[in-house]
Amino acid sequence: MNKRTYLCIDLKSFYASVECVERGLDPMTTNLVVADPTRTEKTICLAITPAMKALGIKNRCRIFEIPKHVDYITAPPRMQKYVDTSADIYEIYLQYISKEDIHVYSIDEAFMDVTDYLSLYQLSARELGFRIMQDIYEQIGVRASCGVGSNLYLAKIALDITAKHAADFIGELTEESYRQTLWDHKPLTDFWRVGAGTARRLEPFGIRTMRDIAEADEDLLYRLFGVDAELLIDHAQGREPVTIADIKTYKPHSSCLTSGQVLGCDYPFEKGLLIVKEMTDLLCLDLVEKKLVTRSITLHIGYSNRLNVPSAHGTASLEMDTNSDLLIIPAVTALYERIVDPSYQIHRINITCNHVMPEEYHQYSFFVDAEELERNRKIQQAVIDIKNKFGKDAILKGMNLEEGATTRERNHQIGGHKSGE
Repeated sequence: MNKRTYLCIDLKSFYASVECVERGLDPMTTNLVVADPTRTEKTICLAITPAMKALGIKNRCRIFEIPKHVDYITAPPRMQKYVDTSADIYEIYLQYISKEDIHVYSIDEAFMDVTDYLSLYQLSARELGFRIMQDIYEQIGVRASCGVGSNLYLAKIALDITAKHAADFIGELTEESYRQTLWDHKPLTDFWRVGAGTARRLEPFGIRTMRDIAEADEDLLYRLFGVDAELLIDHAQGREPVTIADIKTYKPHSSCLTSGQVLGCDYPFEKGLLIVKEMTDLLCLDLVEKKLVTRSITLHIGYSNRLNVPSAHGTASLEMDTNSDLLIIPAVTALYERIVDPSYQIHRINITCNHVMPEEYHQYSFFVDAEELERNRKIQQAVIDIKNKFGKDAILKGMNLEEGATTRERNHQIGGHKSGE
């Protein structure tokens, strides 16, 4: 396979940097946190500035964890602003690299296959990365860091581990330099896709570094992690066979549609059911709009953090492949009443439509009224059309106005956080 060269560019403390730029402040010297002040002190900071990180404060900390002697600005999250700024930065990427060679990993991070562009620009990968970083800073005001690697994994590791120690915030790795410089790096959790759980499972066997993984008995690793051991073994050697081209052409064998919500406070059983109905109703509209149907729904309920009890989990099968709220909401309601303990308070809800497929493949069941379902589908489509034209609050159901309902509030959020200016 031809050798490739990748960049991985990360926007430093992105949300906090955007808020500093808006205020004419330097995030490198300004103490600022992005957090919703209307929530409790337990609320998580979505981002903190590099200046606060330099004080030893951890990113994604909670408000109460910030030392009392530290003075800082609290900026309410504005998710739409961050999405728009990220889109502006993507336009800068497109000035250098075709969209076919860019993989947007998250709102503040992107991979680029620059192999075929280096000779065009007569630049090294490091020089091209630096030029893009400079354009981002000059046009947007946000600082970036960059990893350069001979595969996607090494570009990511160069960004996460090496770049932060470089004067120009650019790290560069090949398979050989990775083994020379990072094989004995600790902790293991600094490496991409090695979580705390993985590290804990390796610890009893004396496996604490990438060198240890590379030299470990592969049968042991497969017993511990199954097929996922293959990824761990490859990464220990600095190998990664997947390319951006592979990512672009990947088609999943099956797909699902999911909605999740962490409640602002613990909810009793009945109010929890109200939220489940609201979320299911919106999922049905999402299925109709995307012209998809599902045959089963999975419900996951997390109880109050104060309770040391396992979550409730279950799946409801439907009579037919459908996107109709007439069939789905009663099925999810019955599932909720069957699996949820009424004596426990509820804090987290996740609902998943399993194995969704295009609706042209579905057939009506003999046991349902096809005409009624068709009328219902037209009503759902009309609701979608009105919401798309006049806003999400243009049509609300009675349950959305009940005490404890969250749909109206979530209509003005992106990713569970406030979207507005």
